Amino acid sequence: MRPTYYAHSGETSGQGDWHPLAAHLKATGERAAAFLDATGAGAFGRAAGLLHDLGKYTPEFQRRLAGAPIAAPHSTAGAQEAMTRYPSVVGRILAFCIAGHHAGLANWANGERSLSLADRLIEKVPELDPCWQHEIALDAIDPPRIAYRSPDDIGSCASMFVRMVFSALVDADYLDTEAYYADVRGTRVPRGGHPSLTELAGRLEDYLRSLSGRASESAVNDVRARVLDNVRAHAGAPPGMFSLTVPTGGGKTLSSLAFALDHAIRHGLSRVIYVIPYMSIVEQTSAVFRDALRSGRAGEDDFVLEHHSAFDEERLGERSGADKLRLAMENWDAPIIVTTAVQFFESLFARRPSRCRKLHNIANSVVILDEAQTLPLRHLRPCVAALDELARNWRTSVVLCTATQPALRAEDLREGFRDVRELAPDPAGLASELRRTRIMPAGMFDDNALAERLRATRQVLCIVNTRRHARDLYAALGDTEGACHLTTLMCAAHRRERLRDVRTSLAEGEPVRLVATSLVEAGVDVDFPQVWRAQAGLESIIQAAGRCNREGRARSADVFVFEPEVSEGHGPPPEVGQFADAARTVMRAYEDPLVPEAIRAYFRELYWTRGDDGLDTKGIMRLLNERGRTLEIPFETVARHFRLIETAMVPVIVTNPLGRADDPAVRKLIDALEHAERPGGIPRKLQPYTVQIPPHVRARLLAAGAARIVAEARFEQQFVVLTNTDIYAPDVGLYWDDPTFRRAEGLIS
Repeated sequence: MRPTYYAHSGETSGQGDWHPLAAHLKATGERAAAFLDATGAGAFGRAAGLLHDLGKYTPEFQRRLAGAPIAAPHSTAGAQEAMTRYPSVVGRILAFCIAGHHAGLANWANGERSLSLADRLIEKVPELDPCWQHEIALDAIDPPRIAYRSPDDIGSCASMFVRMVFSALVDADYLDTEAYYADVRGTRVPRGGHPSLTELAGRLEDYLRSLSGRASESAVNDVRARVLDNVRAHAGAPPGMFSLTVPTGGGKTLSSLAFALDHAIRHGLSRVIYVIPYMSIVEQTSAVFRDALRSGRAGEDDFVLEHHSAFDEERLGERSGADKLRLAMENWDAPIIVTTAVQFFESLFARRPSRCRKLHNIANSVVILDEAQTLPLRHLRPCVAALDELARNWRTSVVLCTATQPALRAEDLREGFRDVRELAPDPAGLASELRRTRIMPAGMFDDNALAERLRATRQVLCIVNTRRHARDLYAALGDTEGACHLTTLMCAAHRRERLRDVRTSLAEGEPVRLVATSLVEAGVDVDFPQVWRAQAGLESIIQAAGRCNREGRARSADVFVFEPEVSEGHGPPPEVGQFADAARTVMRAYEDPLVPEAIRAYFRELYWTRGDDGLDTKGIMRLLNERGRTLEIPFETVARHFRLIETAMVPVIVTNPLGRADDPAVRKLIDALEHAERPGGIPRKLQPYTVQIPPHVRARLLAAGAARIVAEARFEQQFVVLTNTDIYAPDVGLYWDDPTFRRAEGLIS
């Protein structure tokens, strides 16, 4: 009689409620296959699931499950069996995924922090009980059929294939384990139950009809309606690459959502993923979608999933068995996802199970890349290659959505897109029709002279390049009526309150002199009669112009582009400086920098100046393709090098998010965190009350006693809360020059 082997121990010391290993392997394999069937890779998912815990067929692992204090690693055995059973590229793909399903995808050779896959494949492991061959059956698998752009791209294509199979395996493993423990404990975790895309499309139709019924007659509304009609008319086009080039205020957000839903329904795609450049507007965009798609039934908002994090999810730890169910990671199984570019692209080049778990749900979806021009130059080539790969091999439709379409086609850029179909009706004509501003060079200004110009205008927005400059210019305005400040030194809850006040004052004709950073440029719906913009890239200047005369109430309005006087903390960051140089070149060559020809010339200038190496500064494409034919891919090295934001910032939580009294809701969340074994959903609820600051500044606050670490023994330094709330002011947010400052001393209003 064969012994029974188990995957997970239950809640009792006996084995009556333990998780049978064969059942876990089969269920994981079927889940992983189902995740990948639509893209033709289901057989890989099934085999990976069947083999991933093969190493648990040993007495050593079973003793460990029973509580013996012994090490019993189990993922190497399945990887070795995959190479034996499938001695080809198939085996290597499976081996990467199986060996990494806990620790993450490794380098093929020369591992950095973990053993390389090549070393693990020759590692001595405990002998498996041969009964496993009677309990699970492995089918033959054909090599993957991948459409390569060229032989030089095989590595980047193969790496995406490995990550997709890895993602399906990890998610299937998590979900089957979750289901087992939920049954044991009688606490079934609710999943799914979301409205279908067809139902959501119907709700959007009703919402758009209600908007048209109450919309005032204007040329802008007419253009928005025309854009919407044209976009939806293209929904039946085959999946692939699309662009939506519409000037700011032309209704891109809802038009792109309408296209995405219609297109997904027509082609059997699973979800819509909206990728936004800045964390600051994720919640705003999600709110727009919820308003447009709400059914009216109480509590039904979870069909829109926001995934962005001020906290480092991976440092909260990887776990196996019951513990991994407490991870706050997302697998993106909702019908609509709203996330950040950092979360999206870093996941596509990640290696850790928690970060990769969602990837298979990007396949067979519509991805809308909002403000596509904000892709970081230093990683532009790998980002473009990844999007192109999703469209070519993973049934993903990608929409490049922007007012300033970057030059990302094959004729402009190595790895550039081919066969991009435009969804907007006559982008050049729209740019002319929706022209509501004049961009005017204004010369150099110091803060005092600039403050005088702002005082001379009753309602005006001034956008500068750094938080320090915004604070100094706001100080130069002094007690000027309507002077206000908006930067990421204010937490999201504070910024939302400030923007509500600004919109109310604008609507009522009250004085508003708003000093802000670029966070106000993307997706923030404000309408000023005049805007001043510190010299920056052309796309930023055009985005700033989108906050001026947005509704076309004036026949024309001015956007003044000025050069800030050189001063500490006022100059642009180095990359923004390069953008500004390219913008100066184009603005000298074109009388009207808003025409599409000028915009394309600007991006080509930018890319030419950087060169191929400057558009892939970490050599990601070389790392992926150098040994791509033999799948000797350095996943660990790639993940370490691919960071969209190189200057790391860390969060600090503020308990007085409007700069006045403590908020009881924030205090309650922090108290819950103090006593939580795992953070669960608490970090997400705390995000609106965090400010991102440099690590050395947070260290100063901690050293001065102005901040403290919450539950450091469990969460390291992930959660730091401000204790000296006097340095968080109602006008400028966090002000750390003197961490011991007390507001009674009168240094900050």
